[in-house]
Amino acid sequence: MYVYIYDNFVRDRKYNSLIKALEIRLTDYGIAGKILYLHNYIDSKAIIDEEMRRGASTIVIVGNDRTFGQVLSRSAGCECVFGFIPVGPENTIADILGIPIGLEAADVLARRRKEKLDVGWVNGRYFVTQLHVMPAKISVLYDEKFKVSSTGLMEMVVCNFKPFYFKRSKRDNDYQVVHPQDGKLEAFLRPLTKKGWRGYSYEEPSIFPFEEMEISGDEAFSVEADGKVTKEVKITIKLARNKINMVVGRNRKF
Repeated sequence: MYVYIYDNFVRDRKYNSLIKALEIRLTDYGIAGKILYLHNYIDSKAIIDEEMRRGASTIVIVGNDRTFGQVLSRSAGCECVFGFIPVGPENTIADILGIPIGLEAADVLARRRKEKLDVGWVNGRYFVTQLHVMPAKISVLYDEKFKVSSTGLMEMVVCNFKPFYFKRSKRDNDYQVVHPQDGKLEAFLRPLTKKGWRGYSYEEPSIFPFEEMEISGDEAFSVEADGKVTKEVKITIKLARNKINMVVGRNRKF
């Protein structure tokens, strides 16, 4: 049995024709199911657990990167198959998973090509897209083997499903995209260099694949994971033991 979790933004009138066409195609494939709407006061894990008790075997997220992260950061431990129908802007994860945006995503879902995907774990909770440590004075210990620290500010981005976009220089017209999906998490560390009265500029990032990392600071620093921002003085990041069973397309990037 399929259950579809829609983000609230898809109720906008500009998506009416797309959503109607999607639901018709899903019905034609015989995979239509119960529809639930997501908002800030809903615990997606509690909903998914309840629907699984009622017989649901496939949970399909309908929305964008933010929707994807919001649902799976709570529900990555659920023993079900997850699908994704990307709708609207801010969809970078869809390309990684090989899922077209819009109507053709139903075709991918119907084929049920599944892969086990890595899940990140930070201070007792999951993250699936990307973790961002805002510029701060931090020290980083990788796999209990080597340590990186700086007297100045450093920014850290840890990628899982969502790629990290960066420019090598101001003259660079193209964004360099890295798609990490190799059984390890990928960390991108960028020191900031002070440039007089004009403020700071980023150095080119160093890339570190890792299984476990500890980040600490003398003062609290801001951390954003799957859209949730917290203040921390120390975090431990590692791969979770479980994996997500996800429907993917044949054009996936891993």
